Amino acid sequence: MNKDQIVVGVIAGAFGVKGEVRLKSFCAEPGDIANYSPLRTEKGDEYTVKITRQVKGGFAARLSGVRFKDEADKLRGAKLYADRALLPSLPDDEYYYADLIGLDVLDTGGEKIGKIAAVENHGAGDILDIRGPGLKGSLLLSFTQEIVPTVDMAAGRVVVDPPEEVLGKET
Repeated sequence: MNKDQIVVGVIAGAFGVKGEVRLKSFCAEPGDIANYSPLRTEKGDEYTVKITRQVKGGFAARLSGVRFKDEADKLRGAKLYADRALLPSLPDDEYYYADLIGLDVLDTGGEKIGKIAAVENHGAGDILDIRGPGLKGSLLLSFTQEIVPTVDMAAGRVVVDPPEEVLGKET
């Protein structure tokens, strides 16, 4: 997806046997996810969302064109994207995670580590996936105030302060 598309939720699986899905919203006001329809998947499939009720961990919802449980099951794990133009504008000190992709990552001494390749969340908190020429694969850092003290959107960079052993700088 491009920067004009913002992930606003994920389909957690089927809900019941009549084609409903379990929907996890990433919106500040979770129920607003339906207001940003149509939503798209990474594959480009487009759905109109109608929330039917609140359930543990999210909502039960109907997606246009999804009528049966097996169709809903196939969508498990699909991220749902909304057009940025439909989302509320943010104050200067806030940003969408999609805006972090491609930003330079510096350590507290100003040395460039790499760039943000992705922001992930597998249930235990947000993780920055950082990649760079001096790294062996991805460097995964918790996206917390302690480890990421500075996000400077105007300068196009974030400053990280990971434990020394993470960057191989043990003393």
